[in-house]
Amino acid sequence: MHRTFLIIAAILGAVGVTLGAFGAHGLAAVFEANGRAATYDTAVQYHLIHALALFGIGILAERYHHRFLRWAGWLFLAGVILFSGSLYILAIFDVSIMGAIAPLGGTAFIVGWLLMGLAVWQS
Repeated sequence: MHRTFLIIAAILGAVGVTLGAFGAHGLAAVFEANGRAATYDTAVQYHLIHALALFGIGILAERYHHRFLRWAGWLFLAGVILFSGSLYILAIFDVSIMGAIAPLGGTAFIVGWLLMGLAVWQS
């Protein structure tokens, strides 16, 4: 499982950098029109932080074979999809309902961090 998380983390990192560059260079006119550049930047920031967090899960899972680490890894991935994904859609397409989905991803991030700590504490 640790290898899976390391590969997903690498992909998330590459996609996050790509989306960050695209936002900075390709979406300037969109953000000028809708004023959502800060929302997009938040999405990229959390995306990249949790790509690194998932990388950490991959490393920890090699040492500590705890089910909570698996859950934490999947929750970090779900958080990137739900939190960052909804903010990307909100920022680019101005679909306001996406603002209601972001907290689900934020909750996934929080629970993932707690499970990671609990897994290491119990191991």
